[in-house]
Amino acid sequence: MRAGRSRLHYTLRSGLAWTALCLALALHVTDEALTDFLSVYNPAVQRIRERLPYLPLPVFDFDVWLTSLCAAVIILLAMSWQVFRGAPWTRPLSYVFGGLMLMNAMGHVLGSFYLGRVMPGAYSSPFLFACSIWLLFETAHQPESRNHVVDAGRH
Repeated sequence: MRAGRSRLHYTLRSGLAWTALCLALALHVTDEALTDFLSVYNPAVQRIRERLPYLPLPVFDFDVWLTSLCAAVIILLAMSWQVFRGAPWTRPLSYVFGGLMLMNAMGHVLGSFYLGRVMPGAYSSPFLFACSIWLLFETAHQPESRNHVVDAGRH
């Protein structure tokens, strides 16, 4: 741990990065919903399933897709207090969340280049990308903890 920096400092930064990524994901879901993401996703999945029938890729109905993503954002935001507290199980989850959102953001940008037009969800991808990098950085720089949670009264 750097001199002068408490464990509380690191968990606060990780919690802020987690929350920012949750908000970036909410923006991204809104972007995808408003720009008809499923009109690109569902036909692509159907073509992939024809070639690789054993690959379990779902085709979504708009209402189910949007409700599921909104629920995921709410659950992730609700978990933020555990990240702020420094719960040890949030560290690997932060790597998974950050990594998945980083790949999601890159997929929208690379997909836009491949399709030769702006893909639905591409406008919010830079925010998703930046917040993913921030969360991954903060998670990597958070010191290992022997304690399960940070006591805000002692630092």
